[in-house]
Amino acid sequence: MKNPIRKTYDWTLSLAKKKTASIWLGIISFTEASFFPIPPDILLIPLCLGAVRKAIFFATICSIASVMGGLAGYGIGYFAWDGLQEYFYQFVPGFTEEKFSKIAVWYEEWGWPLVFLAGFSPIPYKIFTIASGVLGMALLPFTIASGVSRSARFFLVAILIAKFGEPMKEKIDKHFNMLALVFGILLIGGLLVVKLLLKH
Repeated sequence: MKNPIRKTYDWTLSLAKKKTASIWLGIISFTEASFFPIPPDILLIPLCLGAVRKAIFFATICSIASVMGGLAGYGIGYFAWDGLQEYFYQFVPGFTEEKFSKIAVWYEEWGWPLVFLAGFSPIPYKIFTIASGVLGMALLPFTIASGVSRSARFFLVAILIAKFGEPMKEKIDKHFNMLALVFGILLIGGLLVVKLLLKH
């Protein structure tokens, strides 16, 4: 018997065959930023393979919907976290009290670069959108970090798929998350160096 996450993954993948696939892409992108467990790349990739000329259009849908979903996640954290946190800890994959405690410590030191890292990398973006609201991160840098990182991720995937097709799909499936994480870590490392240099 399949576990719930696998069932949700398969259901998300099946949406690519529907006439309303682009609408579903927007819905998945929006909800993944606050509670849905499957990243929109799972739907974005087959849509780009099936309609190469619309790859940029699909990436645009992903980017806009994901940033809007991130703002919704921020709102959940800012306005409703006290009443909803137990629900998230119990039912939303990736949410634990331990992770939230660690993020609170990281935010004191880093702030928006963490949002950028989560937006581009396989780190669950939803944890950071909600944490940003809970911890009262300034809305403008949150929105800019989300917009740049989410767009960079989705447009990169769409352009690679449009240019190289099925072979690139296999490479993304295998290596993209690792490459994205390494890129994000290098970015944070660079910011750390700059910060240290400015202190001297």
